[in-house]
Amino acid sequence: MTLDALKFADRFDGISGSAIREIFKMIAKPGMISFAGGNPSPSALPDDLAAPIAKEVLEQNGKAILQYGATEGYPPFLESLRAYAEKSVGCPLPGILPVTGSTQAMDLLCKALINPGDTILVENPSFLGNLQCMRLYQANLVPVDSDEHGLMLDKLEEAMKTYHPKMLYVIPTFQNPTGKTLAEERRKPIAELAAKYGVVVAEDDPYRDLRYDGVPCRTIKSYDTEGWVVYLGSFSKVISPGMRVGYLAGDSRIVRKCTLGKQSSDLHTANLTQAIVDQFLRRNLLEPHIQEICKGYAEQLHAMLDDLAAFPAGTTFTRPEGGLFIWVELPEGIDTKPLLEKAVERHVAYVPGTHFYALGGHENTLRLNFSNSPVPVIHEGMGILKDLFTEAL
Repeated sequence: MTLDALKFADRFDGISGSAIREIFKMIAKPGMISFAGGNPSPSALPDDLAAPIAKEVLEQNGKAILQYGATEGYPPFLESLRAYAEKSVGCPLPGILPVTGSTQAMDLLCKALINPGDTILVENPSFLGNLQCMRLYQANLVPVDSDEHGLMLDKLEEAMKTYHPKMLYVIPTFQNPTGKTLAEERRKPIAELAAKYGVVVAEDDPYRDLRYDGVPCRTIKSYDTEGWVVYLGSFSKVISPGMRVGYLAGDSRIVRKCTLGKQSSDLHTANLTQAIVDQFLRRNLLEPHIQEICKGYAEQLHAMLDDLAAFPAGTTFTRPEGGLFIWVELPEGIDTKPLLEKAVERHVAYVPGTHFYALGGHENTLRLNFSNSPVPVIHEGMGILKDLFTEAL
């Protein structure tokens, strides 16, 4: 019998892979201007700080670091992480679990909570990587509309009443893909709706510290009085995505189930990278590093916004106060998916917006990342896209 007879698990039905990862295969050629990923700027990756820290922690505690570790986390990091996370989130965190990037946090939450057919409410649009994760757990995804201030509360409550969801997935600050921030006055009501209807809120907040303008909002978790909100944090955007260090925090019962799930996933997050991030926190290196990288990101953001003003008439776009992304809606009739191939031929890449919608559609949209390109390169690439989209009208 040939392998053609093999039947894969039903959970892979309809799963085609991450659109961004597929685009990366298209843009691997030299000279490509990529607005497609969500990568931090190379200048924002602190190799000069991380290298001596790695050497020092290995010299001081190398035997323990190179040995198997506890699923619950590297003990020194757990201590510094709790202090950092409770200050950042703005409330006590009874349970906290270091994870291998916040991507794993979402996977563990789905593993702990979602049975095939369970409903998850998602923003419309939402982060395509975690949409794929939810689909792999065979969840029923129901999109909830947003306006310029984030999730619309009346639409959210209506969806909770109608679909009886198990979970709500939300990126409240500088949302991926739109760059929008959920208004302060909507955050407490979301925590209250979660408690009222018994819905776990996965508050995914990896961009929170990348603020260039405006005033920070409180986390949804800080308004949570019943334990229904689980906070997902990450050091990928502020230290290094390659280290794969994030955390999941919330009610100890939920965190315990996720810990059990992690035991069979990767046993524990790498001790070495936990130890490096621990030293960033203990030596107070993180805050000044964030302040420094935000200066450059602000310049890149405003350069891209200035260029968007020259796009074809009828184009609209978000004006984020931070994060890594701008969301663009082109005039009706333009389909950004087939145009991507033409853009790549001209050595520029983006992500078509349709991939971020749970139900597809919205073909005239796209997501642009500004953090991975210097300002002169942004101007060059945006000029190419402006010409391409003008020709498409």
